[in-house]
Amino acid sequence: MTSGWTRRTSSALVAALLGLLLCVIAAGPAGVGRAGAVPVPTGAPPAFTTPVTDHCPHRIGTPPAVDESEVVAPGSTPPSSLPVPTPAIGGEDLSYCGVVADPAAGPLPARLTSAGWLIADLDSGNVIAAKDPHGRYRPASTIKVLLALIVLDELDLDATVLPTAEDWSTEGDSCGMGPGGRYTVRDLLTGLLMVSGNDCANALARELGGVETTLEKMNARARELGASDTRAASPSGLDAAGMSSSPYDLALIYREAMAQGTFRELIAKPTFRFPGYPRRPDVPGDKDHPPYDMYSSNRLLVDGYPGMLGGKTGYTDDARKTFVGAAERDGRRILVVQMYGLSVEGDMYWDQAREMFEYGFRAGPEITVGRLVESSGEAAESTAPRAASSADSHLASTGSDAASPISVRILVGLVAALAAVVLLLLGLRLFGRR
Repeated sequence: MTSGWTRRTSSALVAALLGLLLCVIAAGPAGVGRAGAVPVPTGAPPAFTTPVTDHCPHRIGTPPAVDESEVVAPGSTPPSSLPVPTPAIGGEDLSYCGVVADPAAGPLPARLTSAGWLIADLDSGNVIAAKDPHGRYRPASTIKVLLALIVLDELDLDATVLPTAEDWSTEGDSCGMGPGGRYTVRDLLTGLLMVSGNDCANALARELGGVETTLEKMNARARELGASDTRAASPSGLDAAGMSSSPYDLALIYREAMAQGTFRELIAKPTFRFPGYPRRPDVPGDKDHPPYDMYSSNRLLVDGYPGMLGGKTGYTDDARKTFVGAAERDGRRILVVQMYGLSVEGDMYWDQAREMFEYGFRAGPEITVGRLVESSGEAAESTAPRAASSADSHLASTGSDAASPISVRILVGLVAALAAVVLLLLGLRLFGRR
């Protein structure tokens, strides 16, 4: 008969293999992933939970809205989802939805609250690291960079713009336009980028032919850049049905903008004197509204982060906090993107951006997990070659919507081993009954 020792040993073997199998399943493809692993920062665990995107929840559409800003009018058809390109634009590694990084670059920044982010070399276009790079999120006011590209292409910066009541009553952040004021396109573009003036966005869209025409131009430009996750649904970035972008796309758009001298000049201004307007006769006791000094909403610029070249902020209830910006050090320019993030106690969004810049500067120029394409016509294979073959990849992906070949083989092996132990146990029990 089967001894107690044999039963105990067999049970222990089964329990051990079951435990190991459950650990592998719980870790998922990210736990095994590709060869190598990104070093985990040491120290006390952070007092927050970083959004998990390993299972690609935002591959097709943005996170659920928390308000009614995207509800379409009765009788209208909601915008359809944007197609998902295959292969992923920028390279195969950027198709992964978790963190994609090279261990050779050192530990990743800790305590990042953004669901999607990206760090890239602005000049070479090399993507240094990213999390859910093609995940679709609402851009909030970072989409104003795309509007700025259209303005720079089509409008005379010295032309005078007369505001309308619709301009100065626009929802959200405002530069403070008013009736009777006279503004140049340059004034409005500066206010658009510095303080995210929605009144300026509305006025500029009118100068470009109206909101619908402006959106058509913005979306056409996004397609030209290869920004396939992007659809502007409002010129200002206020939430509207169909609004979408991604960390990768915002990097493409910002990189294109930084190639223009006027944009670089305006985005780098920490302060600017915005024109005023005369007193309003319809407001009892009103007085003249003199010009005033506005300050950039980019705290890294205002606070003097070394080498800060400028950046664009954004926030709505549905988009949460967003940011895209660039900094320079020792002749190298690094670009960062943050989307769908939060400031938490002891870990402000600006602190997170600083850590992302520092990581980018520490990474060697040879580090790359993908590439910012030059145009939508370039195939992913030609613009973003793999850093290594699938047999000896040195990259580490901590999130994917499909198990890697390595993880599949290990899982199959564990299942086979478990089956063998179960059969052994059954054989011993049958033998003991004879």
